[in-house]
Amino acid sequence: MENSVDEILKQIKEEVINLKESPLYSIRVQNKVFPVIGEGNHQAKIMFIGEAPGKNEALTGRPFCGAAGRILTEMLDSIGLDRKDVYITNIVKDRPPDNRDPMPNEIALYAPFLDRQIDAIKPKVIATLGRFSMAYIMERLGLKDSLSSISQMHGKTFGAKSTFGEVKIVPLYHPAVALYQNSLKKDLFEDFKAIKNLI
Repeated sequence: MENSVDEILKQIKEEVINLKESPLYSIRVQNKVFPVIGEGNHQAKIMFIGEAPGKNEALTGRPFCGAAGRILTEMLDSIGLDRKDVYITNIVKDRPPDNRDPMPNEIALYAPFLDRQIDAIKPKVIATLGRFSMAYIMERLGLKDSLSSISQMHGKTFGAKSTFGEVKIVPLYHPAVALYQNSLKKDLFEDFKAIKNLI
């Protein structure tokens, strides 16, 4: 019998907690913080994928719980969605030091967990938050040739085939950009409308 989604996600959590081969593992243990596996509806139609946890996320073990998370919640509210209706995660599950960008080797190490989360949840729409998750998901689902800069791709919808069928990908700016550039916040609100039209 196939494992249930809950069992698969629980197994992923256990493996990430014990991922001693990760260069970020010892930093996590030293700082007494948590990995951030993901949270939300295990049958979600929409999955949001960020890059890596920040300070607040590592302290709580919850994705997007700081200032960028407030923006994300605001965006969800604007299209009538509750956080508990979607699934939110990152490619890299442990916080890189000083919130630096995730390294290619870190993405390579953690990405298989994300792949398993996607396959377990089977979303209809994957919204990527930021350029790292955009690049990873587009390449992973065979859309490498469509890749360009996030400023050109944000808010557009791309169809792809996954292991469980058709899926739509919507690249979005990372909500953190809205904290620094108000014009991009308007773009984010507009781009979220594209998601609303897909559900």
